[in-house]
Amino acid sequence: MRSRRTPLSVRSSSLAQLAEYSNGGPGIVQARTRKEKLSMNIRSRWESLFRLSGSDQGSGGVLGRIFAAYVGIALLLFAIAAAAALWQTHASVSPKAAMKRMAASVSPQFFIDMIGLESAALKRSGETTFSGGKVGGYLAEMLLHVNPVEPKSLLASEMPGLRGAKRSSADPGSGLIAEGAAPGTGKADGTTGEKIVDNNQSQGGVANPGSEPQKETAIQPTGGTESNGTVPDPGPTKLTTAGRKVVFVYHSHPRESWVPELKVNQANEAEDSQKNITMVGKRLTDKLEEYGIGSVHSGTDYPTSVPGYNWNYSYKYSLQTVKEAVAQNKEITFLFDLHRDSAARDITTASIGGTDYARVYFIVGKKNERWEQNEAFARKIHNKLEAEYPGLSRGIWDKGSGGHAEYNQSVSPNSILIEVGGPYNSLEEAYRTADVLAKTISGLYWDAEKVNAPAAAAVAVK
Repeated sequence: MRSRRTPLSVRSSSLAQLAEYSNGGPGIVQARTRKEKLSMNIRSRWESLFRLSGSDQGSGGVLGRIFAAYVGIALLLFAIAAAAALWQTHASVSPKAAMKRMAASVSPQFFIDMIGLESAALKRSGETTFSGGKVGGYLAEMLLHVNPVEPKSLLASEMPGLRGAKRSSADPGSGLIAEGAAPGTGKADGTTGEKIVDNNQSQGGVANPGSEPQKETAIQPTGGTESNGTVPDPGPTKLTTAGRKVVFVYHSHPRESWVPELKVNQANEAEDSQKNITMVGKRLTDKLEEYGIGSVHSGTDYPTSVPGYNWNYSYKYSLQTVKEAVAQNKEITFLFDLHRDSAARDITTASIGGTDYARVYFIVGKKNERWEQNEAFARKIHNKLEAEYPGLSRGIWDKGSGGHAEYNQSVSPNSILIEVGGPYNSLEEAYRTADVLAKTISGLYWDAEKVNAPAAAAVAVK
């Protein structure tokens, strides 16, 4: 059988094509050329991206710019630190005192929660100071002036009487005075900018230590009157404000109480929701009413009335209370924030005529731009007390701008913070002082009415 053979021309053509492809035919050469061009293009772009810019950028290039930025930031921080140090040098408050006041402006629980962020042993379960909800709510209130947990705050600007509405944004820690810290320490550290009025000086400024109590009969019981040393009832009032409420008494720290009354051992345990400083405030307003002075008292317990209560914001809460009281009683003239100090008994107790009284301490916040007016008001009360009950007043503390140091006193020049006694005084001793304060304040009010107000402001009662 004859085999079929491929023609020679066909075999030659196939061999030629094979050789062409093996050597790179026209199609393959074009594909290779495109691939090489694309690769070169990509390489050139990357090189241009990372290439040092030569004469345009200087020898440093990108790294030089980064280094220059770091140097600039370092110099800026150094300048800020130098300026702060220079300011501190010329400041009226020493760094040590400033640090003490800053530490006093936050509660102990704040420090515990802060350490708990790093130490599992101190980490609390549940919500803490740095919980997301609290931090977020605080930022929202600071930036937007809206309290997220109180929708009524949206209407606060138009309806200021709403409870829990817009609160003023204070300095944090501002803010705020820690328990047991000034005011409340009962001690003046003598640092520059914090003036203490000596309680042993007379109105003329002459020291009279050891002077005998004046007008002692004013506090002695007489025939059938109270035998516990309290000021006798004034009897039928001769003057009255005719229903006008002119005095407001409140408490930024309403749970401050007394060791003897609660039967506890330590001063820091003297806190109670029932038996506390609000009872002294109520006593003061009742006595003022007996002297014809229309008075309003707020015993609001903020830990239970304020959602998400934070002790550090105590003066924010009480400021809202003050605003509401003033809005409802336009003729309020005197405002008193009553506290219980934290000093030892020998500092907070005065014996007059053989009877113990809780001493008073007047606190003026110098963060208030018009604090001199509030100091003048406190001085009137202090001088009158010294004239009639020597030693009952511990003096006036013009507290520097550290911590809160405003105490809602910018609301009125006749607004003052009064510390009544300390944790080791008794409620009865505080009551006696409240009676004396009522008599003194009523006298100041009627004196002011005689000078500044028309005679019709006081109505004689027959």
